[in-house]
Amino acid sequence: MRALVLEGNFGIENLKLKDRDVPKAGPGQVVLKMKAGSLNYRDLATVTFGGNPALLPLVPLSDGCGEVVEVGEGVKRLAKGDRVAPSFFQGWISGGPVAEQLGATALGSPIDGCAQEYMVLSAEGMSKAPSNLSDEEVACLPCAALTAWRALVVEGNIKAGDTVLVQGTGGVSIFALQFAKAMGARVIVTSSSDEKIERAKKLGADDAINYKATPNWEMEARKLTGGRGVDHVVEVGGADTFPRSIMAARVGGHIAVIGILSGLTKDVNVAAIFAQNLKISGITVGSRTQFEEMSRAIEQNDIHPVIDKRFPLDEAQEAFRLMQGASHFGKIVLNI
Repeated sequence: MRALVLEGNFGIENLKLKDRDVPKAGPGQVVLKMKAGSLNYRDLATVTFGGNPALLPLVPLSDGCGEVVEVGEGVKRLAKGDRVAPSFFQGWISGGPVAEQLGATALGSPIDGCAQEYMVLSAEGMSKAPSNLSDEEVACLPCAALTAWRALVVEGNIKAGDTVLVQGTGGVSIFALQFAKAMGARVIVTSSSDEKIERAKKLGADDAINYKATPNWEMEARKLTGGRGVDHVVEVGGADTFPRSIMAARVGGHIAVIGILSGLTKDVNVAAIFAQNLKISGITVGSRTQFEEMSRAIEQNDIHPVIDKRFPLDEAQEAFRLMQGASHFGKIVLNI
C-alpha cells in the first residue's frame, strides 16, 4: 500500500510516498481502507516545525474517512463495510478531557495519521459516518467540525438569537458559521478578503468585517450589536487577536480559544476578563460521543462541509503549500 510519510526532517519537501505492508487487525481492532483525508493547521504545523524528531518517520493527517475491510476478534460496534471517521483523540471516548486521553493518542502525531491507503486502529476510536455526506465531506469532520461543535454547542451552550463572531474562513470558522446558523444564531465573520466575505455571506453570515480595512474590528463588532458585544467568539487567531476578542465579547460572553495562527503569547487584559465576567474555553477537538452527537445534527440539518480544493495523494506537497499560503476557503482534501 501507499503511505505519505514525513521522514528525515521536518518540512513539506520531506513528504514522500512510500510502500508499506497492509496492516492486519488484532483483537479489538479494525482495518480501514482510507477513502479521503483533509488538512488542518495542526497538520501543517506538524509537518513544518512539528516537534520531536524521534517521532519520524510519521504519516500525517489528523482527519480521514475509511471503510472497514477487516474486523478483529471481539469487535461488536463495527462491521465489515461500515463507513467511518477515525477520532482525532483515539483515547477520548466520552466525558471531559483527561491528560492521558489527549496528546499520546492523537492521530497524525504521535500516532500515524490518515494519509495512507490502509490503517489499523482500535474499533473504539472511530464513529460511523453521517449518511448524508460523501467520503470527502466525512474526512473534513473529525478535527475542524468537532472543534467548532464543541466550542459553540458543548462549551458555549449556543441558543437561537445569540450572536457569534467567527474569525476568518478556514475549516473551523466555516463549520462554526454553519452550526451557528443551524442553531438560529446571528453570525459576524471577519476576513481580510472581500471575496471571502461575499462567499461567507452566501453561506448565511449576517454581517462581516474586513479587518484590513477596519483594524479595530472589535469596536465594529460592538457597534453591530448595539454596543452590547457578541455572545460567542470563535477565537482562531491566537496572540494578536485574543485581546480584541475580549473587547468584542459581551458581559458574560464566551470566548472559545482554538487557534495560534498569530502566535502563542501576548499581554492580556485580565481586568477586562473578570470585569466582563467572561467564560474562556480552551478547545482541543472533542470526544467520540460529542462527534456522534454532532453527526446526528449534521444529518438532521443536512449540513455539508465546504471544500475549497481536492488533491490526489501524490500531490500532497501542493495541498500543504496551499494551506501554508492561507488562501483557501473551508477545507483542503486529499483523495486517498
